[in-house]
Amino acid sequence: MTGPVDSEGDDLGHQKREAMRLVFEAWEEASGAGVEPEVLAHVSLFAALRNLVEIYGEDATAEFAARLSERILDGEFTAPILLN
Repeated sequence: MTGPVDSEGDDLGHQKREAMRLVFEAWEEASGAGVEPEVLAHVSLFAALRNLVEIYGEDATAEFAARLSERILDGEFTAPILLN
């Protein structure tokens, strides 16, 4: 599964950083409203996978999801994220 091509320099990187910032803000707002972190995580994963299926289809999304285990074990989601 491939994403949008970064044909305008750093525009894609900027969009990703902005999206991450907005997601973290929404997460903090929901957490402040009393939504448990586990519920936020499950709902976020469901929403993301549903969106990916809409964009790329079930097969490509399943292939993407199949690689998540390795990426998790490699620490990709453990490392801190900097939103500079």
